[in-house]
Amino acid sequence: MKVSFAEKIKSLFSGRNAESEAFFDDLGDALIEGDVGAKFAMELIDSLEESCRKEKISGQKEILLKLKELIMPFAKEIRLPIQAGKTNIWMLLGVNGVGKTTSAAKLALMQKNSGLQNVILCASDTFRAAAVSQLESHGEKLGIRVVAHQMGSDPAAVVFDAADSARAHGGGLVIADTAGRLHNKENLVRELEKIDRVCSEKADDSCYKKLLVLDATTGQNALRQAEVFNEAVGVDALVLTKCDSSAKGGVAFSIGKALGIPTAFVCTGEGYSDIGFFDAEKYVDGFLGL
Repeated sequence: MKVSFAEKIKSLFSGRNAESEAFFDDLGDALIEGDVGAKFAMELIDSLEESCRKEKISGQKEILLKLKELIMPFAKEIRLPIQAGKTNIWMLLGVNGVGKTTSAAKLALMQKNSGLQNVILCASDTFRAAAVSQLESHGEKLGIRVVAHQMGSDPAAVVFDAADSARAHGGGLVIADTAGRLHNKENLVRELEKIDRVCSEKADDSCYKKLLVLDATTGQNALRQAEVFNEAVGVDALVLTKCDSSAKGGVAFSIGKALGIPTAFVCTGEGYSDIGFFDAEKYVDGFLGL
């Protein structure tokens, strides 16, 4: 049976002097293992050790509550409201394999179930036949319209048509699934910049958001992906996938600290309904086992 990260944190307190230097060193190592990032973990531990000494904090719950207090400012959450009667666009960014296309379908169903009348899935990854067919399959199962062009066509043109369709029907939400070929970074950046321009032009004021989809199990590699996409077109919010027991979860905090990007949604499984809003306090409590 796989031991959760929170259980590993708790095990550090078993039969240990929770005020010793060795304990704080081990707790720092555990945070690094939890994908917080080495530099940030050491900063947290230095602050924690100093606070515990000054405030005479001891005991498992008290120490973890103080650690929670130190982490919370970097567990940034955001809600992305849809403006009724307007053309809203969410562009999904992310490398191949993080669950971007499935996340697009989950987000579309979530919005449809919330009562939004017009949700359109937009197949802007025109370079992978699998991405287009997968999105079309999701749309068929969920009863959600998919706008797609032939393979190899201009990805920005697909968004253009999807946005026009949304506007013609009195507004709604376009969720655009884009390519993520990081090994060809220059071409990717150029392509995303063009889609970004079209989205900015076609969406109504304040109705365009860029969501970066990250696999929560990939650790600090996810931070590097966030840096690349944020530098290319800017990122408004994160969608974390695979947030089950195998995900350690600390990368949300390290991205919050390094880039200031908040998290909007968390996916906890493979089903269409396995998605929810990111709740910062609940997430930190789960991370620390509180």
